[in-house]
Amino acid sequence: MAEKIQVVLSGGVLTVTISRPDKKNAITNDMYGVLADAVAKANEEAGIRALLIQADGDSFTAGNDVSEFAAQAKGDGPKERHVGRFLRALADATVPIIAAVQGKAVGVGATMLLHCDYVLLSEDAQLITPFVNLALVPEAASSYLLPLRIGHVRAFEMFALGLPVSAQAAVAWGIANRTVSAAELRTEARNIAEQIATRPSGSLIAMKRLMRDAEKLIALIDAESAVFAERLVSAEAKEAFAAFAEKRQPNFGNPRR
Repeated sequence: MAEKIQVVLSGGVLTVTISRPDKKNAITNDMYGVLADAVAKANEEAGIRALLIQADGDSFTAGNDVSEFAAQAKGDGPKERHVGRFLRALADATVPIIAAVQGKAVGVGATMLLHCDYVLLSEDAQLITPFVNLALVPEAASSYLLPLRIGHVRAFEMFALGLPVSAQAAVAWGIANRTVSAAELRTEARNIAEQIATRPSGSLIAMKRLMRDAEKLIALIDAESAVFAERLVSAEAKEAFAAFAEKRQPNFGNPRR
């Protein structure tokens, strides 16, 4: 799994690269495990002063590997879903986190940005949160953080319709700091990470703790995860996964709770 998540420490910056470009960087359970360990490492080791998350290929990530969702809906999922460890590690992190995002950032690829401290987008980036389209619910405490960041009506639109949000809109709404060309993305993200790594780490950690209520966010993640697990085995979700695999429009029938 190491080849799909590359972790490199240099100059006080731990760089984590999602590298499954042939699958649009869709994240598997094993990949989540490596990501969780990397965030924990960045938060625990004194020599690490910034965490940079980036991805290979033309997409940041297609989100969770939907084939694994389908398996879980049938009761064939893993005993431990490492996505929970990853999200809790992000919520609890005090190390500054920088994200470099190109192309499509789908599902967790978009919601994880709400836990990053500096978000740089390529000009072609798109944020997509298709949870309701898959008959699921938002995760990563995004049901709280996204409305807090951009307002209820915009957040509802993102969640309910799952339509792409452009990089320019994401900056205007306060989800990201700024955009750069795709060619400049990694260089500029590294430059930002190195600048942050030179600042007094004790001050940065104290500041971030004051800015975020990690205990509340983790409680929200756990609450969302419980509902997510219920939705994952629902008839609507099974229909959504079948439609995805069969490349057709889902038929959800009459509304149901």
